[in-house]
Amino acid sequence: MSRLASVLFRAMPALAAGMALVSGVVVYSFEISGNTPALLSRPPELRAKGHRLSLTLHAAIAGDGKNSFYFHGQPNAPTLRLSPGDQLKITYVNDLPGKPHESCAMTPCMDMTNLHFHGLTVSPDAPQDDVLGMMAAPGRSLRYTVQIPKDHPPGLYWYHTHPHGESHRQVLDGMSGALVIEGIESYLPSLVGLPERVLIVRGRSLANDPQSAELKQRVELGANICGGESEPTDEVFTVNGSLRPQIEIAPGERQFWRLVNASADRYLDLQLESQTFEIVAMDGMPIARHDPDHRTRIADHVLLPPAGRMEAVVTGPAAGTPRRLVSRCVDTGPDGDPNPSMTLADIVPRSITGPQSKVSSTSRTSDIKKLDLEAEQNVPPRFVVTFTEDKNGFYINGEKFSSNAAPMVHAKVGTYQHWKIVNATRELHPMHIHQAHFLAYAENGEPITDPLWLDTVNVPYGGSVDVIMDFTDPVIRGMSVFHCHLLNHEDKGMMAKILFE
Repeated sequence: MSRLASVLFRAMPALAAGMALVSGVVVYSFEISGNTPALLSRPPELRAKGHRLSLTLHAAIAGDGKNSFYFHGQPNAPTLRLSPGDQLKITYVNDLPGKPHESCAMTPCMDMTNLHFHGLTVSPDAPQDDVLGMMAAPGRSLRYTVQIPKDHPPGLYWYHTHPHGESHRQVLDGMSGALVIEGIESYLPSLVGLPERVLIVRGRSLANDPQSAELKQRVELGANICGGESEPTDEVFTVNGSLRPQIEIAPGERQFWRLVNASADRYLDLQLESQTFEIVAMDGMPIARHDPDHRTRIADHVLLPPAGRMEAVVTGPAAGTPRRLVSRCVDTGPDGDPNPSMTLADIVPRSITGPQSKVSSTSRTSDIKKLDLEAEQNVPPRFVVTFTEDKNGFYINGEKFSSNAAPMVHAKVGTYQHWKIVNATRELHPMHIHQAHFLAYAENGEPITDPLWLDTVNVPYGGSVDVIMDFTDPVIRGMSVFHCHLLNHEDKGMMAKILFE
């Protein structure tokens, strides 16, 4: 088994929540108080009706001085739920101040902002998933109309800001939300009726935080750096905005968890103590879509790079055996940031019966795509992506991103292409491409056992990953980008253009 496969799949202060009802949607707010653990919260949910979902989202400064999404007057990002064929319309209003309150990777900071619909196979042209031309200055608005294709894969996606030079700061502040395309039960009917949880894991900066020591203690921050630079850890993880919440599950109960690593620059190595994950989808792509004979994977821990998603069935531990959801220490390389172990949440028995979101049955039929890509795997790479860095910045194929640059690569729509991603640095880099998924089938030249379709792949330091890009969807014509999803690296140059034609 390759190192990538063995990492991904090796088989077998407390927060108090306040709650308000705004226009029929439950909105939560949080503050540090005492030592009483909070139950896992649910972000507000919006569902398409009549094949359309419309909303207004604001970018503004929250009470803690950080950038934030505001929805219905509350600093919160709703979970958006749509079905294939639906239309998403968002009016995005930039209420950020003209003079930024925070620093950013590239000066001058201008508080520009926009939206990226991460993982969706939709058009990169305006008014859809355009991160190059659609940009709002303070006081301006953007109007997105995103058409979800009728054959779009069901699963977990997410949306976040993507202004080059300022994306790290905004995503670290929490400007992100989950987006679900319904219908995954068509690939695994046993999901119908299971309680569903959407878990949004974000990094919380500890810089200049007077509660830094308390927060580290609260999540049981590990002392082992396991390969990263020996510098102080400056982030902890939250789940749905809470620090180490409690997740209720009855002994033996099966729940369907949909989890996104929405951090700006930190890896998750997820482990549910003494339990396994029955993985249904990765990066929004149901495993059964390409491998109907092996619809799930069993893993005792899963590595999720920034932007990675996992959808899995979990089973409640036996009574009297408390468990934790943890992130294990990740070796990010000699030049990487520290990524120590910590506790994400506590698993506790469900003591009361209350309203729960459950996986429902839709009329959707699964679209199976059994592909023979061996011929493409055996030809030399049609394009090589090389990540490098120095004291002046981060590069792809020796070039820093420029908004005026020509596309680095042209992709013919209707084709599959063998790409090789080479990491010539001393730290991990997760590679993401907009609009497309790819099959990651080899690491460091060795075949990966049970390869997966992804939209973000971890590239080992000093190593490489071979992928087959899927450029067959006709809706993706236009100019788009690929980049490192450590957003501080993307802001400092590790992004390039691709023209789908």
